[in-house]
Amino acid sequence: MINGISETTSSSSTSSTGSSNPGGVSSAAEMQDQFLALLVAQLQNQDPMNPMDNAQMTSQMAQISTVTGLEKLNDTVTSVTSQFNSMQILQGSSMIGRTILSEGDQLGVVSVESVDEAGNTSQSVMGTGAFNLSDSSPEVTIKILSASGQVVDTMDYGTADEGRNYFNWTPPEDYEGDTSNLRFKVEARNNETVVAAQTLSPSSVISSRVDNGRLYLELANGDIKTLDSIEAVY
Repeated sequence: MINGISETTSSSSTSSTGSSNPGGVSSAAEMQDQFLALLVAQLQNQDPMNPMDNAQMTSQMAQISTVTGLEKLNDTVTSVTSQFNSMQILQGSSMIGRTILSEGDQLGVVSVESVDEAGNTSQSVMGTGAFNLSDSSPEVTIKILSASGQVVDTMDYGTADEGRNYFNWTPPEDYEGDTSNLRFKVEARNNETVVAAQTLSPSSVISSRVDNGRLYLELANGDIKTLDSIEAVY
């Protein structure tokens, strides 16, 4: 863009740039200094009978101002991104130990302590889960499945409303299988119409991390979820 500089001046400027910045990448401040040096050199060497007009000079100064502004904008974006990541890390750490509800069919299992009339305590397990219905249904059935897909038990849930519904499941007394990896399936009908059901699995958060600007939560059941996939926290 800058014309009329003598060959000697141009060569000197190139040599200076190379020695001060061996990598060949200049910051906006260095570019601005180089621009001003070249501009002064051009003014000193211009033809007095054909000087640079104001429009040309203004255009060249606007270009260097744009480069400077872009670097400042980039610094600002980098700073904001860093602060956002720090906020996400803090938010993720506050989720550790909490139970979240997200899409999935794994049955949540909790330990329950009960006391009989004689004051004796005993431990048992109870399964928990939830589901969303696209419409209300008077006929909801929940099937508890083993990890291999075998039906372990069938619950007659009865009537359920549109939206979120929760349930608890107590294993049959004669059930001796593993309760740590059970699944569940929800079947709902409204007369002859099948009502769409989305299964929701509860699990506790055991760790969190930020990767490429997104917060990920690692769950006790082995799943990894993002914040936008969480249906509820309790």
